[in-house]
Amino acid sequence: MKTSNPMRVVCYGWIAGLLLMAVLAGSVRAQWRLDRVTVYPKEEFRGAWIATVNNLDWPRTTSTSAQQAELVALLDGLKAAGINAVFFQIRPACDAFYASSYEPWSAWLTGTQGQPPEPFYDPLAFAIEEAHKRGMELHAWFNPFRAVIGSAPLADTHIAETHPEWILEFDGLEILNPGIPDVRSYIADVIMDVVTRYDVDGVHYDDYFYPYPPNQITNEDQETYATYGGGFASIDTWRRYNINMFVRTVHERLTAFEAETGRVVKHGVSPFGIWKSGVPSGINGLSAYDVIYADAPNWLAQEWIDYLVPQLYWPFGGGQDYGKLAPWWATQMNGRHLYPGHGLYRADRNTYGGTLFAADEVPRQVRFNRAQDGIHGSVFFRALNLTRYSSRGFADSLRTDLYRYPAIPPSMAWKDLTPPPAPDALTFTWTADDEVTLDWAPLPAKTGQAAPWRYAVYRVRSSTPPDVATVQQDARNLLAVTGGTSLTDRPGLADEPYYYFVTALSGNSVESEPSPLVSVEGRAVSTEPVTLPVAFVLEPNYPNPFNPSTEIRFTLARSASVTLTVYDALGREVARLVDGQHLAAGPYAVRWDGTDAHGRPVSSGTYFYQLTDGTHRQTRSMVLVK
Repeated sequence: MKTSNPMRVVCYGWIAGLLLMAVLAGSVRAQWRLDRVTVYPKEEFRGAWIATVNNLDWPRTTSTSAQQAELVALLDGLKAAGINAVFFQIRPACDAFYASSYEPWSAWLTGTQGQPPEPFYDPLAFAIEEAHKRGMELHAWFNPFRAVIGSAPLADTHIAETHPEWILEFDGLEILNPGIPDVRSYIADVIMDVVTRYDVDGVHYDDYFYPYPPNQITNEDQETYATYGGGFASIDTWRRYNINMFVRTVHERLTAFEAETGRVVKHGVSPFGIWKSGVPSGINGLSAYDVIYADAPNWLAQEWIDYLVPQLYWPFGGGQDYGKLAPWWATQMNGRHLYPGHGLYRADRNTYGGTLFAADEVPRQVRFNRAQDGIHGSVFFRALNLTRYSSRGFADSLRTDLYRYPAIPPSMAWKDLTPPPAPDALTFTWTADDEVTLDWAPLPAKTGQAAPWRYAVYRVRSSTPPDVATVQQDARNLLAVTGGTSLTDRPGLADEPYYYFVTALSGNSVESEPSPLVSVEGRAVSTEPVTLPVAFVLEPNYPNPFNPSTEIRFTLARSASVTLTVYDALGREVARLVDGQHLAAGPYAVRWDGTDAHGRPVSSGTYFYQLTDGTHRQTRSMVLVK
């Protein structure tokens, strides 16, 4: 009988102990959730209000050349922030920022109501041209009923002078009386005059219907009610009817115009953010339904408007909880588009005197919108909070993260879905050592095709081309949206070719088939009928620096076994967030909570995260601050 080897027993025991420790360690091993995500939406409405009342956003001078330069700079700043649509206020108080036969030139444009610009130009026509150059929609913003603010002299042609019987007077405010049918018809005439003479993308009006407190209406329209209110149960019901009929009239006239001309003109309203106090549960505040007589859910139920921009100028939590109001509005949309309005002005001391929003408030709201069904984008008040004012660094957040890649305003399923013809003859020329200029030829629309309105330019770098449809679905391949037929790019040095192609977009954002492709490799030129790849990309984490957690996003060009590892500054492995999982092509996100593989918190400092798929490897740094 053999005697046992004590050394062997010790070794077996030591190995068994290690195995037990491994099992125990595995039982407490931290788990990180891996999500398949759409990192950046390719179709998203990204709007900003350009307020001209009291010269809030524009203009700051009465000089024609200075006004034009200022507006160009403002649009450039909005474009750089990722904005793809502007609401340009052209009628603040029954006056005009355009050549009108109905109403006088605005005093906020020239300093004197009724006085045209000198040298002459038409601000609306100029704004449309400049916005469209940049691939941006321009919606004409009307204040429908507000007539007079303050005591400045009025032009003889102002409606308060020519039709004083149409005016309701309050302390420092005069409005057109919504209860008079001729008033509603007059405002619709003003709107349609703009639509027929200018190439606007939409008609937009805000929440100034009946006046807000302290000018809330009481008995100022009793005589009008006696004349026109027969058959209504109450004066409140009649007032809501007046606003409803105005919205309906504009809808009917716009619909007829679209049918006659083939143009797409979107119709939208930005009402006060609370429909009724107590709706949804836990919400309290002014009731638009009862105070300004705006019944937006009814407009949606009747399909009188194409989009709604409720002014949700509050933070998460409290009696006006953004997290409750935005989803509630989404339930009311009846298939129409919802673009919540954000109170970005509350993030900067130059535009708000109260308690400022936290730096992450509006970014959280944008991310919240993206996570909700039935929300199609965001609109920000005001334009200067995205350009001149810091607004807690929000514009930087847009440029570097939220709106890092362009987006196309979403198409509306109930409008014309006919695509335009594809662009033709895409070529490129090296215009400098690091610049390439693309040129393409627009094709005229044939019968059954929509007219091209703007163009989407795609770029991707890869040595192996995948499916072109996959490329178009990923916003990171969308280089630019432009109104022109030329674009200059700086693609950078690479060991793989860049591929470019262009699609045309209709006024309803319907894309054409792609143009012929061009590939750019160094200074060599080739034109190839091949499909394009999406790239292998490891994104910068957000937020960075971070505490307590951060999100890491990446995209795979093709299915692969993937590892995502976190290392400390000495190169030691801290955590393996994705451990050899086989993943399909597409975008993903992992949130790291600052713990190691065993769930233990790690110390402050710089860390590196590395993504590998067997062929590619990318590494980035991040900073944990405690």
